[in-house]
Amino acid sequence: MTTLDRAVFSAAQAGDPAALDQMLRALQPDIRRYARRQCHRTSAIEDVVQEALIVLYRRIGNVRDPLALASWIFRMVTRLCMLPVLGLMRGVEELTERHEAEHFARLPQHELRLDLVRALESLPEMYRQTVLLRDMEQLTIGEVAQRLGITREAVKSRLHRARALLREYLRPEGM
Repeated sequence: MTTLDRAVFSAAQAGDPAALDQMLRALQPDIRRYARRQCHRTSAIEDVVQEALIVLYRRIGNVRDPLALASWIFRMVTRLCMLPVLGLMRGVEELTERHEAEHFARLPQHELRLDLVRALESLPEMYRQTVLLRDMEQLTIGEVAQRLGITREAVKSRLHRARALLREYLRPEGM
């Protein structure tokens, strides 16, 4: 992974836009290379790279040491690549019918990924934003509420509705 200058890293953490831009540009090729290995060259690679850069941009203040940055980024990219299978599927209400579970188990991982991206894109913005903050960025209900400027109850309601819509979208025809 690209070695970051401590001064650039510190300035980026302090909110310096030029340093942050420099750091993100320097890390992007490494993130893309790692995403290619983890995502198995699916069409989700560019989305994973962009999402990883966004999460890095938002959370750079939480990283204490530039030496820990590489492992944090790699874990995040791995999680993003597995999002359709592990991340949001974990958050979506459990499949209650055996034939639904069997259907999803038979789908190739890249198809499931594409289906989930399409399902997310089909959500109204307020639901998509809520489910991504909670399930992908793994913010608490309180943090999501604060970020969106809504109540905890509203977050829970939106999550419930978003997950129901995702499940409905992903449900195979005729089931």
